[in-house]
Amino acid sequence: MMNVNKYTKGYFMPPVVDMNWAKKEYPDKAPIWCSVDLRDGNQALIIPMSLDEKIEFYKHLVAIGFKEIEVGFPAASETEYEFLRTLVEKDLIPDDVTVQVLTQAREHIIKRTFEALDGVKNAIVHVYNSTSVAQRQQVFKKSKEDIKKIAIDGAIMLKELTEQAGAKYRFEYSPESFTGTEPEYALDVCNGVLDIWKPQADRKAIINLPATVQMSMPHVYASQVAYISQNLKYRDNVILSLHPHNDRGTGVADSEMGILAGADRIEGTLFGNGERTGNADIVTIAMNMFALGVDPKLDFSHMTDLIEMYERVTRMHVYERQPYSGKLVFAAFSGSHQDAIAKGMKWREEHKEPHWTVPYLLIDPEDVGRHYDADVIRINSQSGKGGVAYVMEQSYGLDIPKKMREDFSYRVKDVSDHKHKELMPDEIYKIFHDVYVNVEEPYKLIDFSLSKQQDGSIKGQIHISVHGEEKTIEGEGNGRLDAVSNALQKEFGIKYTNLTYSEHAMDIGATSRAMSYIGITAENGEISWGAGMDTDIITSSVKALISAINRMEH
Repeated sequence: MMNVNKYTKGYFMPPVVDMNWAKKEYPDKAPIWCSVDLRDGNQALIIPMSLDEKIEFYKHLVAIGFKEIEVGFPAASETEYEFLRTLVEKDLIPDDVTVQVLTQAREHIIKRTFEALDGVKNAIVHVYNSTSVAQRQQVFKKSKEDIKKIAIDGAIMLKELTEQAGAKYRFEYSPESFTGTEPEYALDVCNGVLDIWKPQADRKAIINLPATVQMSMPHVYASQVAYISQNLKYRDNVILSLHPHNDRGTGVADSEMGILAGADRIEGTLFGNGERTGNADIVTIAMNMFALGVDPKLDFSHMTDLIEMYERVTRMHVYERQPYSGKLVFAAFSGSHQDAIAKGMKWREEHKEPHWTVPYLLIDPEDVGRHYDADVIRINSQSGKGGVAYVMEQSYGLDIPKKMREDFSYRVKDVSDHKHKELMPDEIYKIFHDVYVNVEEPYKLIDFSLSKQQDGSIKGQIHISVHGEEKTIEGEGNGRLDAVSNALQKEFGIKYTNLTYSEHAMDIGATSRAMSYIGITAENGEISWGAGMDTDIITSSVKALISAINRMEH
């Protein structure tokens, strides 16, 4: 049995709890985004990225629109050092992009970091040390004063070495394990660091509050963020940043609530990759803003290409149900969902609706490079008539009559159920064609000749094959289809009523054709459906009638 008694809260509420931020509905603008894929993300991979793979990933981040990218811990390994030097020497850092490097507050490590930065125009040097109760007691065995001194000494060192180098690097400080730190103590440490840096409007400092390990519900983290935001020194010249991990599965919620509570910046990764359960998923956070009509300033319109690159260079997998990016996030298998989506799409087209309001779809799939025919209406044994009809119309231009759709959908569901698989559009079309179109047993049309008489009636001959034996029969009626119907019923004793008919032009391949649909009601009350396809609309209607009769006879 699980022992719940061994757990207790490891977080601390701030001395003053202000929940006014919770009254906001959504942020009015995007935060500053900082991708940490090349550091946090890379160190979490089973097989870290090679130099070429990191460069490819970095180029995608720039193309998406990231203006701040953490490129690594250059003093930690030769590979990370070489990566930054490659970016510099190959002039791969645009003027509007700032690279961020991570360093511990130790002199030789900071000096090595500065060597790697030589030639970089815009850089953030990110220094950190752990401040939580657990880290102070169990790892460092140091007092609050000792831990604060580590932060202050690191801030001094960073400032002095930057001045010696004649650089204007920006600084970032993180009280690592912030979520397990007393908020008032974290504030004291952060303000002590800011007193050293004395940030200015043209050179703002970054205070980063990492949820190194998530310990609370998102509203508690946001309350901690609000407390720090409201009590930081030099607040107008400080960018308050968040770095949420995902131990409790609420990295996105922590980020969103943290922004409402006063944060200006988010550090995270694409698709949430990172140590343990990962980092905050920037794709989801940004697209959540997009879905509320807030421009995230990041472009995910080529999601499929991005996923292909990500999975290839990281050897990770984007889960099929991952918000916005998973292969199945727009897929509707349920019949009622499919019907609502199809009707919503039609309503949107008919009403020229400028805003997206389609049922069951939070955003337009095309905004992330997905397609309705392949990604939205998906067919399996759970699908309904509306979904099947939608796929046929979108993929093959078939406007199947509403009353025929139910009969066809049962055929499709039966095949899917027996094969125990999803059916692709070409498989669905094959079922339709094999079951309904130009059915030729036992009756097969060979030819017909019908003409209009002086009294307005239609008369003529129908040349037909019955069980392989050819026969010519006489027909008369109010129209050509009526004449053929009367001839078949009279000659062969076929009985049916309530003939319904519809047709439309269609294009399959290079040949323009007509498709006709006919339903007839047998003596037992069952409706039999048939379809006819031909380059001639009258011929297609006759073939549809014969198809319906053949299916009724069987």
